[in-house]
Formats: sequence, C-alpha cells, structure tokens
Amino acid sequence: MIPSGTHRLGPANASLSVQTRRGGAAAKAGHDLDLEVTAWEAMLEVGENPAATIAELTADATSLRVRKGTGGMQALGDDDKDNIHQTIDDEVLKRQDIVFRSTGVESTAAGLSVRGDLTLAGATQPITFDVAVGDDGTLRATAVVTQTRWGMTPYSALWGALKVLDDVEVVLEGRLAEG
Repeated sequence: MIPSGTHRLGPANASLSVQTRRGGAAAKAGHDLDLEVTAWEAMLEVGENPAATIAELTADATSLRVRKGTGGMQALGDDDKDNIHQTIDDEVLKRQDIVFRSTGVESTAAGLSVRGDLTLAGATQPITFDVAVGDDGTLRATAVVTQTRWGMTPYSALWGALKVLDDVEVVLEGRLAEG
C-alpha cells in the first residue's frame, strides 16, 4: 500500500514516456516512437482515507524528445528527431501544457484506479488509468490516450498512407518520494 503523505515525482526519480505506433499502407516507411517527457512534475497526496487521495501532473508539451524509433526503412537521424520535435510542438500539442487532475481515486489489489481530467492541446476530457504499486515503493501508471477524443489529428504523411495510430500509450514509472 502507499504510505500516507505527499509524494512527488519528476525526472529526478521517475520517467514519463509516450509510445506511438504507426499504421497505414506505408507503415513500413515510418517508425514506432518512444518519446521522453523531460520537463514534468506529479504529486500524489495520500490521506488516511484512500478516497481522499489526490493525483496531479503537469508537463511542458515542448519537452517531448525522441528516445528511440523502431522499424522504418532507415534509422532516425538527428535531423529526423528535430523534425519530429518540431511537428509535435507546432501541429500536435501546439505548445500547450499538459495537465491532469484527479476527480476520484480507489484502492485496488495492485495499487490504485485513478480517474480525472486530462488537458491536451487546450481540450479537457475524462480519463481513467491504473497505478500499480510495488512493495518497494516503485510504481507504474499506464494510460491509453486516444488523440481524436481531445480534438487532435494524429500525424500523417504521404497523403495519409503513413500515420500515427490514434491510440498512444503514456507510461509513468518511478519510485515514491515524500516531500
């Protein structure tokens, strides 16, 4: 179980990543991407009553960086990574901060079930995800974000023959830290 108190997470003690997958007739030409969010912070405030638990996260949308790209006809070069970063900033997230605020948290056998409001590219929608917590204080939260629910158009190229799939996976992994 998670000890009571305020637990803070960020790049110093956790990682926040976004995994995209490719589709379309020209999918072989593209890359599945593992993006790292480099500027973010999260807080988990756990009270004696699990229902009073609060979870919050803010991230700088311009801080996503390509950690690796798999597949594709050739390896991603630095110019490719720079172009991906620019496209995310200008066309996908539009340089608008990412914010999550919980509206309810429930204890589960493996950790927590968290529901709340996620703001992406200026639109706010509800989302629910699970947080698995280990006996040693490690945690892993995974959420599937369907871009079109937030009014976002998944990236496409080659007249739509190569596209990022609508569902992207967001993963937070770390160790609880009080403070």
